[in-house]
Amino acid sequence: MRLAEKAHCLVWILHRRDGLGLTGKACDDGALCRLSGALPVAAAQLIDRPAEIKFPLVLAARKSHNSGRMKHHPDDLIMLFNDLFRRSHQTVLVKGGDEPEYIPAAGPDQPARIVFAHGFYASALHEISHWCIAGARRRGLHDYGYWYCPDGRTAAQQQAFESVEVRPQALEWLFSVAAGSRFHISVDNLSGQGAADEAGFRARVRAMADHYLRDGLPARAARFHQTLLTFYGRQTLFAQAWQDQGLTTSESTR
Repeated sequence: MRLAEKAHCLVWILHRRDGLGLTGKACDDGALCRLSGALPVAAAQLIDRPAEIKFPLVLAARKSHNSGRMKHHPDDLIMLFNDLFRRSHQTVLVKGGDEPEYIPAAGPDQPARIVFAHGFYASALHEISHWCIAGARRRGLHDYGYWYCPDGRTAAQQQAFESVEVRPQALEWLFSVAAGSRFHISVDNLSGQGAADEAGFRARVRAMADHYLRDGLPARAARFHQTLLTFYGRQTLFAQAWQDQGLTTSESTR
């Protein structure tokens, strides 16, 4: 049997199997995983081959991603996240209703749940970002032990809100670019006094994202970011896409 035929059969067999997990060495929670720059085309092609084995559901999607407008479905994020972290961190990503929520594990057979709102793709990325930052103690608490101050905040409350949202929104932005999806800065205070400093907040989020790229993402965030790059075939596109996002940021803060 020729190599191409063997590869085709292998992929078909993998499609027939349920629950195939992703491979890869896990990092310690306290470690930082440095991201490499854009890979040469030849190297990216080599990575794409095992990617077909890692992600058996990606084959049809990859063709559409490369030949037309990319589609983003939250079920893809659920598959990728759960394959990465269900066993290693006893945590799953699930669709929810009106409000996002983090529910810690209740036992060996009851994993922690990251619940994202309305089945929205962007909401899933945002909630994953919060989880990637939370330490072990926080992950043992409902909603990481934080009390959410709802929409309608005063200027002082909004300033406090923005200060704790810089890191998760920086990760969300990096995840969005890795997936090729649109990212929107969220000040989340429509019925209150609005953003304390919207331009400044956006600049701080951008600066934090640049810091992560330069010095390393948190370990779990780095694993998920690389998974998105591989799944959506954007290893060679990320560097330029991120630079283009910087130009947009500069224009929006003038």
